[in-house]
Amino acid sequence: MITLKSPREIQEMAKSGAILAGMHIGLRKIIKPGISSWEIEKFARKHFEEHDAIAEQIGFEGYKYATCVSVNDEICHGFPRKNLILKDGDLIKVDTVVNYHGAMSDSCWSYVVGKSTPEIDRLMKVTKDALYLGIDQAQVGNRIGDIGAAIQHYTEEVNNYGDVREFIGHGIGPTMHESPNVPHYGQAGKGLRLRPGMTITIEPMINVGTWKAVMDDPNGWTARTADGSFSCQYEHTLAITEDGPKILTSQDPERDQKYLLA
Repeated sequence: MITLKSPREIQEMAKSGAILAGMHIGLRKIIKPGISSWEIEKFARKHFEEHDAIAEQIGFEGYKYATCVSVNDEICHGFPRKNLILKDGDLIKVDTVVNYHGAMSDSCWSYVVGKSTPEIDRLMKVTKDALYLGIDQAQVGNRIGDIGAAIQHYTEEVNNYGDVREFIGHGIGPTMHESPNVPHYGQAGKGLRLRPGMTITIEPMINVGTWKAVMDDPNGWTARTADGSFSCQYEHTLAITEDGPKILTSQDPERDQKYLLA
């Protein structure tokens, strides 16, 4: 079921999104060579507790952690691990969902540990740019396929990367995952028409190599690239409004100025 949110409900989701964005901003000082990925989990839990928010992922279908911390060829749903020590050149994706007094927000961000490489820098830039190309298509009257087509064209045809098919964006609020599905591939002019009050996530997962994923991890959750290539992801929660898409999880008010709620 698709739920259309009132302006008040969207404002509450923006409060949740600000807490989540603050956690991601804080991680910029935390993520460095020599720490374990468990330190990311500890930081997120403390941040949410201090802001009277709930880590909504804990307990979801048996998942035990506040964050997903996926490294290098892990596409998504990586576990935070005490025995995984981060090193220079690791590409980290941190994904989490926040519940603030019933209002949901969902965002993933990518970080490079220590010294980067030109290849990682390019992958991160293309993935983030793809996210914003998708957001620009999230206009009242457009269709879901317009979002996916813009992302797929830019990542696969222009940049020769793999655009993951197995994991997609979704509606959000009042539950963590709800309709509509928001693929990051597809045909322009196809799919559900976007309406004011819809709240969705756009979260492209882009691989250096093939778009295909494998699910062979013993934990039953973590997805990896089928060819072992690096994967990157960025995700925002946004509201569809008559004034255009509004990002509810912004970390950069200057870049996102035209996407922010009044």
